Amino acid sequence: MTTPWHTFLTQRSARIENDQVVDFGDAAAELQAAADGNVLCDLSHLGLLQISGADAVPFLQGQVTNDVKLLDGHTSHYAGYCNPKGRMLALFFAFGHLDHLHLQLPKTLIEPILKRLKMYVLRSKVTIEDVSDRIRRFGVAGNGSEATLQEIFGQVPQQPHALATLENGVIVRLPGPTPRFEIYSDETHAAAVWDALAASHRPAGKAAWDWLEIQAGIPDVYPETQEAFVPQMLNLDALGGINFKKGCYTGQEIVARTHYLGKVKRRTQIAHVDSTEPPLAGADILVAGGSEVAGNIVRSAPAPAGGYDVLAEVRLENLATDVLTCQGQALQFKPLPYALPEKD
Repeated sequence: MTTPWHTFLTQRSARIENDQVVDFGDAAAELQAAADGNVLCDLSHLGLLQISGADAVPFLQGQVTNDVKLLDGHTSHYAGYCNPKGRMLALFFAFGHLDHLHLQLPKTLIEPILKRLKMYVLRSKVTIEDVSDRIRRFGVAGNGSEATLQEIFGQVPQQPHALATLENGVIVRLPGPTPRFEIYSDETHAAAVWDALAASHRPAGKAAWDWLEIQAGIPDVYPETQEAFVPQMLNLDALGGINFKKGCYTGQEIVARTHYLGKVKRRTQIAHVDSTEPPLAGADILVAGGSEVAGNIVRSAPAPAGGYDVLAEVRLENLATDVLTCQGQALQFKPLPYALPEKD
């Protein structure tokens, strides 16, 4: 579906397929800019839900792994949405703004997750809306991003997950080794904001942003991987996405038992694979030389130097002792940019 926003981006050399910005004419150069320059990415491949009403906070508190009461308009966090068996149906990037809450997730999951959340509203005073087409989302990254945002907006969040409210939107600082920010703007101001940022940041397609997310060790859940992982398998505890003191939510018993009584035997790692074809989310990771499945691909993106960088959920015992492969190619593992809980 062609929207006025897509028309605007097309006029600035965007190549759009399946409602996603593939690139702005030079995908390889855009990936390289993500690695060593400054990039500006349209994030319309992500959807955005808005939850409002007098009971919005207590309603969402009973649904997700993190403490919604902490979303006070100055901060953001990740939160898992699980089925009763503790298996993840979605991973939200959540924040509060004015009198409502926002949940960001892949656009491919917006419709089923919206429908499922509405099933549990019952008599609560809660309204849940898909505002993906009303609020524009941009990602900016690079060592020059902070100075640019300061010059344009007059303020910049200083700590990961900090949020600043602007006259024409919101800026959230993201975690990771590269300075990264998300900007949310309304339809009225979005074009002017984009053009101001594009003066110092190279416009780049979805692949560049996905690659940056992988370097930050940020997982995601897609239709292909729904119900495949408990939150700890995706390192959600290491990312501050689980609050073990907040009380009950769907799947809480399994998540808490894993934390207090069990040992997490599977974790998500960053890896590179010299493949000519993209490793798809959910694809099996095998022990080399056999058919034993040791894990699954969580997400992948083309790497600037060729091949693909991936987030791979793997059994820790296999990671320690075996060569692991995907699509017949060995995975080359890299350090995570954050520490996993010591009890593992």
